[in-house]
Amino acid sequence: MKNTIVENFGGGDKLASAENSFSLDETPDLSGKVAIVTGGSEGIGYGATHTFLKHGIKQLFVISENKEVADGANKALAQELGQDAADRTTWLHLDLSDWAAIPKVAEQITSKTDRIDILFNNAGRGIMSYELTDYGVDRHMALNHMGHVILTSHLLPLIKETASKGNTVRIVNQASNAHQGAPSDVKFASLEELNQDLGPNGQYGRSKLAGILYAKYLNKHLTSKHPNILVNACHPGFVSTKMSKIDILEPYPLAGYAMAVGMEPFKKDQFEGAVSGVYACTKTEKSGRYYCVPCVDEPGSSQANDMDLAEQMMKLTGEVVASKTASQSVDKGCPIKEDH
Repeated sequence: MKNTIVENFGGGDKLASAENSFSLDETPDLSGKVAIVTGGSEGIGYGATHTFLKHGIKQLFVISENKEVADGANKALAQELGQDAADRTTWLHLDLSDWAAIPKVAEQITSKTDRIDILFNNAGRGIMSYELTDYGVDRHMALNHMGHVILTSHLLPLIKETASKGNTVRIVNQASNAHQGAPSDVKFASLEELNQDLGPNGQYGRSKLAGILYAKYLNKHLTSKHPNILVNACHPGFVSTKMSKIDILEPYPLAGYAMAVGMEPFKKDQFEGAVSGVYACTKTEKSGRYYCVPCVDEPGSSQANDMDLAEQMMKLTGEVVASKTASQSVDKGCPIKEDH
């Protein structure tokens, strides 16, 4: 119960044991390093963006699908941290469910930097109704998981190069304890299975399970060959964000009000919610873990530790992305299968 309070509710960090204690003020000096944060213009992503800049990150690429929000975040950074911090930030527009656009953004990044030290795969679709993308794929899986797989794949050459020079590179997938709500019969066997309407909680939970499995998969296939590349997943807790205040009302207009308004006093703020992600992005020396706020190394569900399920998920991911984007991406050299 103590861990549940610490990991999920605002102010709970005061109850954390010494070995599980970490605050954003303890973030190491990031001078000379380069980071990428998807969804970094609001919510938990902004908490991480702000923290990286505050601790001296040399260059920060922030991926956002909303230009107005990104512009507002840039102004806020300039006001709170100074114009120098804002100038060290490059804002890139991208909807991660638009798979064909991802390689272009990855190329923009790699053309502007000679290293990548941190990749925080944070952007995501929250607890919302079932919906298909233009590719005909469940939007939760297409955005929360597959979009990040494509982005990571295109960035891996520079990530490996950075690690080969003796630098520690950290890749972190934003997951959630909601992964425990994924259906017990998830097999990742086919696109037809992915496109079944599981309900808002089921869709979200399965996509967050995918984030943990992807981290463990990369730990097995990537970190084993490149020990300086650490890959982990994290749980932010119950955080006051657009997802928990506005998006939740889309599938649950009445019941969602209790979460949006009634639970607001108990939620973590965006900085408290960023703690586990920042820890995994900057501090840990371990890989293949699932960190809950502040830095509790949790086992996750039995599904989240099923490596056969992880292998099948990544097999299906490759097949679906290839079949849907062959002419746009795969035939042009998409590295989707590299280390996958």
